Amino acid sequence: MHYFIFLILAIIMLAGLFFIAIHLGFRAPRNKETSNPKDLLGIDYLQLHIPISSNKHQNDKKLFGWLLPVSGSTETLIILHGWGGNAEVMLPLATPFYKAGINVLLFDTRSHGSSDSDTFSSLPRFAEDLGNVIDWLKQHHPEKSKRIALLGHSVGAGAVLFEASKRKDIAAVISISAFAHPEWMMQRFLKRFYLPAVIRKLVMRYVEWVIGHRFATFAPLATVCKINCPILIVHGKEDTTIPVEDARAIIENCPEPHLSLLEIEDAKHDSVEKIELHCEKLIKFLRTSGFQV
Repeated sequence: MHYFIFLILAIIMLAGLFFIAIHLGFRAPRNKETSNPKDLLGIDYLQLHIPISSNKHQNDKKLFGWLLPVSGSTETLIILHGWGGNAEVMLPLATPFYKAGINVLLFDTRSHGSSDSDTFSSLPRFAEDLGNVIDWLKQHHPEKSKRIALLGHSVGAGAVLFEASKRKDIAAVISISAFAHPEWMMQRFLKRFYLPAVIRKLVMRYVEWVIGHRFATFAPLATVCKINCPILIVHGKEDTTIPVEDARAIIENCPEPHLSLLEIEDAKHDSVEKIELHCEKLIKFLRTSGFQV
């Protein structure tokens, strides 16, 4: 009898350690900003602390951000970082758009950069935070909200697609280095640890339960098909974190005329400097989408 009780306790302890390991393994690293647009680039900015209002239990939390205002511009590009990123990391991509004459808003999602913390991070929470930022901009700066475009990187790219698929007030979306399906990405990640298929499946179902969403509901492979505005998918050909085949799969799954693909030679997953060299193409995409840039 004692042996049986000991066995049960051991199983419970191992299960607990297993789920703790999942939470620790998927926890986003916190990298706070160390400078600002004025010091780094000589650009005047407004520092933002945007309240989260979509969830009654989260309305005491705030998102940190920067608004780079352009005098007379009625259009705004909202930029969203990737996993473990922040607004400062995305400044090199923001600068060309700002110089082209469009307002730029950069912000940190919960548990990232200088924003408030929360229990966990996920693509749906990235999208929820983005939705709060869009609504805040329209309410507090309606003069800058005539047209709103979204740009996201990696998980942030999937989030801008997910949020745009639920709204009618977005004029254009730029997705950089997005995965096609979260299950594909997690399978690639978990295989590195030589976990058997049944354990990998258990981990993925547990993650779905924690975040409160099935992967299929926010997979870019599907969400792009629900977006009516122009979409530009950008991906580095040398990306080993999320292979360019994911971007091609997104296009092939939804071959609509408003969806286009830009593949960047020699660019890896975090090659912001490579993508920055092609910003004129991104600006041209906004111009053809009706923006005055």
